[in-house]
Amino acid sequence: MSVIAVADGAEQPLALPDGAQPGPPVWAPDGQRFAFTMDRPDGIGVWVADAGNGTASQVPGLIVRDVLGGDTSASSTVRWSRDGQSLLVLAAPDGAPRPPAPPAEPQIDETAGKRSQMATFTDLLRTPADEDAFEALATTQPCRVNPVTGERTVLGPPGLYHSAEDSPDGGYLLVHRLQRPFSFRVPWALFARRAEVWRADGAPVAVIADLPVSDEVPRQGVPTGPRLVSWEERAPASVVWVEALDGGDPVTPAKHRDRLFRLAASVTDLQHRCLGWYDLDRPGQLLLLEHDRDRRWLTTWLLDLAAPADGRVIFDLSADDAYGDPGTPLTMLRPDGSRTLLGDGSVIYLRGEGASPDGDHPFFDRFDLRTRTATRLHQSPPECTEHVLGFTGRGWAEMVIWHESPTEPPNLRVAGLDGSPPRPLTAWPDPHPELTGIPRRLVMHDRGDGVALSGMLYLPPGHDPARDGRLPLLLWAYPHDFGSADTAGQIRGSTAEFTRLTALGPVAFVLRGYAVLADATMPVIGDPETMNDTYLEQITAAAAAHIRALDEAGIIDPGRVAAAGHSYGGFMTANLLAHTGLFAAGIARSGAYNRSLTPFGFQTERRSFWEAPAVYDRVSPFRYADQITAPLLLIHGEQDSNPGTYPIQSQRLFDAIRGTGGTARLVLLPYESHAYLARESVLHLLAEEFSWLERWLE
Repeated sequence: MSVIAVADGAEQPLALPDGAQPGPPVWAPDGQRFAFTMDRPDGIGVWVADAGNGTASQVPGLIVRDVLGGDTSASSTVRWSRDGQSLLVLAAPDGAPRPPAPPAEPQIDETAGKRSQMATFTDLLRTPADEDAFEALATTQPCRVNPVTGERTVLGPPGLYHSAEDSPDGGYLLVHRLQRPFSFRVPWALFARRAEVWRADGAPVAVIADLPVSDEVPRQGVPTGPRLVSWEERAPASVVWVEALDGGDPVTPAKHRDRLFRLAASVTDLQHRCLGWYDLDRPGQLLLLEHDRDRRWLTTWLLDLAAPADGRVIFDLSADDAYGDPGTPLTMLRPDGSRTLLGDGSVIYLRGEGASPDGDHPFFDRFDLRTRTATRLHQSPPECTEHVLGFTGRGWAEMVIWHESPTEPPNLRVAGLDGSPPRPLTAWPDPHPELTGIPRRLVMHDRGDGVALSGMLYLPPGHDPARDGRLPLLLWAYPHDFGSADTAGQIRGSTAEFTRLTALGPVAFVLRGYAVLADATMPVIGDPETMNDTYLEQITAAAAAHIRALDEAGIIDPGRVAAAGHSYGGFMTANLLAHTGLFAAGIARSGAYNRSLTPFGFQTERRSFWEAPAVYDRVSPFRYADQITAPLLLIHGEQDSNPGTYPIQSQRLFDAIRGTGGTARLVLLPYESHAYLARESVLHLLAEEFSWLERWLE
């Protein structure tokens, strides 16, 4: 971890212990300090760094727990107070013992009258001993801590706290915590839970939500009761939340699906499901997003909590429409500790991918909420890819830009809004120069029914089809659902990015002499309620069209094509091998192959197994294992925690292929979950994949 000075690009590495594993930084409101966690043999310590001089030191005597509060982008375990004078932490209780080894006992569960039609979650509690161990490991104590001396003030008794955040005026705390009973059916976030308001010294004031275990949430629905409970950022101490009016069930007819509350008063009813909101830098004003499930539609409202009837629509578009996407608003941590949208309340700033028929051209806009007009401040040039990260803070006249191109590795630049030439901020080297010459291009063709397809084609460096002949092809894909052919055919991606060799991606095959069609589009289009009725026909047509186009271009040998994918892409791969003769081999990673084991929906399927048994049966490659004649490599993490993709999915498909005379290989990676992280796992994965295709594609 290092600090880079925007003024001159000077980079100051933090002096941390050898082998340190720092967590994500959490900035103080003054922008001069940041806190982060670090694993220690006896627990998780907290460090504070000075951005000005690059010094960092451990907060004395402080051990925290992130079982319930950890996150990849910010942390509920450690946060700064609004005034930046102290840290609010979820500390490990003093002298807390580790739970004993679980006893050998029967696993018992019981149901009577419940209609729990939720996902097939993994890594659940299973026994009373599990419950006790979970409670022991997740128990913390909310404290206010001096970041220099480590002196702490205990704010509440030990408990199962998820977060504790002070109000904008610093006078109160919003506390989220779990309580018994737990559940053997759902993950901890859906256990019985409370949202409470405390005084700054920890004295209870009000209970906003006291919710039971949410194990009967309707399919693709939401729990009943208060949700999205949060502080209103531009009010001294005002809590805002939403509640479902339709029982949380998206198929229940309802004039309004959600109601927005402020403190205990109803503010307004929302026609569709509320996905969340941003606080503007003006009291009582929100930018609120709602989703129309039936139309796959997103609507963004400008809402004044004091006059909700005067709310105005700011954006209104299909959730699938990449070309029309206005971008995502940028937020700002302000000196008073509040986090609001960047801008003055009448103007906001939007950052988007800029999808277009010739690829992505990321943009940065200033958007006037009064006139609903955008002014483009920056757009990525055609020859490179540039993402604006934000302003430098110098009067909002300079931007920090992430810059990369096919020949330039990613680096940071500073550019002025006045059009002055950018200046480099970093000079990170090319991590793998041997890949810089890999040619790639965006290929586009028709599925055969008017649906446009695309993919990113990579070829070996220096390959000349006229001289070197046709190449074997690896077709790498992941199906996506769309409501219309127009949005399904939109181009997503760019040829102007730096080519990265990633551990789990397909580009490495180019170095072994293969053509790689990455992110080959496999759209499944139709009514959201029934589109999977034609899932097989649609992915089969797309796969055939991709192969046909590259064959007609003289690039590939159609007799040496392999299909591959991860998760839903693995599911697609097994189906393609079961229902087509297009492929000489396949690689399916961490997929689900028997849909009767995900009976309450999968991906965006809205029907249960009992409502559409023929569809579940038809799209399950396990059901047609006797038709999988091309060799199939199955790879799975031994501890996959993704809902639906239990390791048994790969194990049973392998058993079925073995029992019906097919050719397959099963690789279970120890300790790995849905993605694979360990160096040993990644290198073994690559060795297995290279060997498999070399064996069967000659």
